[in-house]
Amino acid sequence: MKKFLMAAVVAMSAVTSSAVFACEGHDKSAAVEPKSVTVSQLASLTKEKKATPVDANGEKTRKNEGVIPGAILLTSSSQFDPAKELPASKDSNLVFYCANTKCGASHAAAKKAVEAGYTNVSVLPEGISGWKQAGQPTAKPNS
Repeated sequence: MKKFLMAAVVAMSAVTSSAVFACEGHDKSAAVEPKSVTVSQLASLTKEKKATPVDANGEKTRKNEGVIPGAILLTSSSQFDPAKELPASKDSNLVFYCANTKCGASHAAAKKAVEAGYTNVSVLPEGISGWKQAGQPTAKPNS
């Protein structure tokens, strides 16, 4: 009986800590943590057509805040299909963003891209809010 209870406690601890990391968009088992880029870096990269922004926001945020021009609009930050929604080239320079620094959707989406084999993945932590605060242009979503 003691062994059973100890195993149950260990199993529950593992599930609880995994759920906390998953909820925050952080998973210690991820092979590669995406690098962060600043608004000015992303602005330069998109202007030079050296990166593609990837929007991990929901429809409501996109409607209220707009999107970065030229961004790929994911159907979901965690349930999107990389093979259908991301470029075919696995070395494409992709920069994921969501609402702001308190949002974890961009990290969850970037992690999913890395797991799908994409090798040049970054995150814009400031999100669309930081993009707008820096005076960068936005577009209306095409959805």
